[in-house]
Amino acid sequence: MRIGSALLVIWLIIGAIAGGQRSYYNGSSTNCAKLGTIAVTILAGPLNYTGVNPKISCTLPKPSS
Repeated sequence: MRIGSALLVIWLIIGAIAGGQRSYYNGSSTNCAKLGTIAVTILAGPLNYTGVNPKISCTLPKPSS
């Protein structure tokens, strides 16, 4: 179980580094799309370095008349 926990922590650290390299932590404007993209990038971990570039867009439904 310790090996699995260590691998999970390393996976998330690599994902956090990828987010930093893409400058996702810069800037003061935060919205759901930016937070979602950061979260998915961290969760994708090392896959970011194989070409995975996750992006999240938050579109609100238009109110019906």
